[in-house]
Amino acid sequence: MVSLVLIDFDDTGIKQPARSAVAAALKLGEVHALVAGAGVGSAAQAAAKIAGVTKVLVADDASLGHALAEPLAALIVGLAGGYSHLLSAATASGKNVMPRVAALLDVQPLSDISDVVDADTFVRPIYAGNALATVKSSDAKKVITVRASSFDPVAAEGGNAGIENITVASVPCISRYISSELSKSERPELTAAKIIVSGGRGMQNGENFTKLLDPLADRLGAAVGASRAAVDAGYVPNDYQVGQTGKIVAPELYIAVGISGAIQHLAGMKDSKVIVAINKDEDAPIFQVADYGLVGDLFTILPELEKSL
Repeated sequence: MVSLVLIDFDDTGIKQPARSAVAAALKLGEVHALVAGAGVGSAAQAAAKIAGVTKVLVADDASLGHALAEPLAALIVGLAGGYSHLLSAATASGKNVMPRVAALLDVQPLSDISDVVDADTFVRPIYAGNALATVKSSDAKKVITVRASSFDPVAAEGGNAGIENITVASVPCISRYISSELSKSERPELTAAKIIVSGGRGMQNGENFTKLLDPLADRLGAAVGASRAAVDAGYVPNDYQVGQTGKIVAPELYIAVGISGAIQHLAGMKDSKVIVAINKDEDAPIFQVADYGLVGDLFTILPELEKSL
């Protein structure tokens, strides 16, 4: 039984969620990796070093340069004949491509799995993560997205997979690439960070994120996140959002500042190893999942906390 994992990467290398998807696939048997894009030689070499991967398929073509969903889905469908399971991390790219693959193959996608029971049976969260469903698929091919926070990523080094270049067939594309607006930060990416400091509506405005949370995050070497309420209020960009409709994270330390703890937010961070909550409302739901809670005014507590570090 051989699985194919779509590798998510950027200019800095292979993204951590892709290595978590490989970890999930290893529970099913042999793993091949697919690296698709334009000018992907370095990414292919990095993928070949991922522990557990035995072969890397490289699709290097201009039509794949911007990771549009239609050509990527068509590529994976063309390769599907040799694989029992087709997987990707449940990133923005994976959630865009894999449902299309499932539709083209006429199978039921298995989204956001958090565990592998056997080749046909998987565990996935439902009801905003408040319950876990064990589902069994009778489809001949399984199309899966993997909740990266539920699988420890395999090592980025240690593998020695063979690399095979594949031909990319031309496919009609109903969408076209126009432009990208990418945020740049020296801090770790949210989904890969070991420490995350998140702010909520209690921060009151975006200036307070910069003045209070950024210095604390810099001291801790942490990423900065936010609740949906803070993002909707325009305090910070959308890519800061942690939660059911944002990014699912499970860092070693999660510090929630001025976040009440709505179900939507808890679904995205409650698997964190240690949760610290700072809120002036002692009845805030966030304290129900927190390992450590501090009741008080964040505008007093955060400066004192930073000084103590």
